[in-house]
Amino acid sequence: MRMTFLLSELNEAQQKAVRAIEGPSLIIAGAGSGKTRTLTYRIAYLIADKNVPPSAILAVTFTNKAAQEMRERTAHLLARTNVSAPPPLIGTFHSVCVRILRAEMHHLGRDASFTIFDAHDQLSVIKRTLKDLGINPEQFAPRAVQEAISRAKNDARSASDFVAHAGSYFEEVVAQVYAAYEQALRENNALDFDDLLMLTVKLFTENPAVLERYQDRFRYILVDEYQDTNHAQYLLITLLARKHRNLFIIGDDYQSIYGWRQADIRNILEFEKDYPDATVITLEQNYRSTQNILDAAYHVIRHNTNQRHKKLWTEKHGGQK
Repeated sequence: MRMTFLLSELNEAQQKAVRAIEGPSLIIAGAGSGKTRTLTYRIAYLIADKNVPPSAILAVTFTNKAAQEMRERTAHLLARTNVSAPPPLIGTFHSVCVRILRAEMHHLGRDASFTIFDAHDQLSVIKRTLKDLGINPEQFAPRAVQEAISRAKNDARSASDFVAHAGSYFEEVVAQVYAAYEQALRENNALDFDDLLMLTVKLFTENPAVLERYQDRFRYILVDEYQDTNHAQYLLITLLARKHRNLFIIGDDYQSIYGWRQADIRNILEFEKDYPDATVITLEQNYRSTQNILDAAYHVIRHNTNQRHKKLWTEKHGGQK
């Protein structure tokens, strides 16, 4: 057991999370409770002790900085166990989707050499589209239209779906712009940031054989900050994990910060509805703050509704008030 001496560095709840290998696992990790530590030790444990090929592991998070930290910590742990292995795929949702789309875009009838438009590029196209459609940009602000289209894509709603379900005059106008905007992207062989998620979901939904190939490749899936996933990210992970069900999600419903990007807190709150057999572990030992800080925070946040109960504690007793 190469990892035995490393697991002794974790507390009891962290060890339990690392060892819960088969089937779905929900890890509720309070602030400062060693979330990244638990996740990276689990990756190392899969490779070093369970002989899982690194290529069979997929770990996703939200920022390049977080992904880089996870890669570095995992490499350091594997080096300590004297395991020589290539790193698993650890990246942001969007970087992982770019990899998949570059390899599989032909299944969607699109060119794999696509460019990716940033927010400035997107806004320029939308302004031009409004002008071409004769829509007054003072009445329908380009940025508001851009945000509406982004929200639709993060909910995995295509232009045709948006047109069919437009419920107000503003949405009817957005539907026109959305359809024309998509055509402009195609003509430029371009995708926007939100397309990366939505088109990967579309790829897997419309091509079962392609989906199964990736399901068999990524038999162990780990998701960081699950409370901040939106509907498109939820669909992506659900599709990939459906066959082998070795899904490890870690996050904290107290710390959702991506509501502006359509993060859906229900994804973590209702995880057990999708996976009734999930192993649920709560990390409550805090390593960052004193007990006075934790108690004060608890007495504020305990009044929130629709959240999982936890009460953080620490060995740093007392502290300034």
